[in-house]
Amino acid sequence: MTFQNSGTCSSAVDFDLKDGVIHNVRFTRGCDGNLKAIAKLVEGRRAEEIIALFKGHQCKGRPTSCADQFARALERGLAAQGA
Repeated sequence: MTFQNSGTCSSAVDFDLKDGVIHNVRFTRGCDGNLKAIAKLVEGRRAEEIIALFKGHQCKGRPTSCADQFARALERGLAAQGA
């Protein structure tokens, strides 16, 4: 799945969802080290768990962040799978 981010330094996030479990997260642009760390931390975890942790996080006074955008992407991914 590919999700175009809005209001963040990263422009997109790609990931796979298999039975609600996150795999192969890749961010385009943004804070490379932090986003690689996020990708490693979420690998193999349930989307619902990560949504609860990341949704609503802000960055530098913005109303969103890369983590928040990822949570939104996961919500869309789950909805697309009918979960």
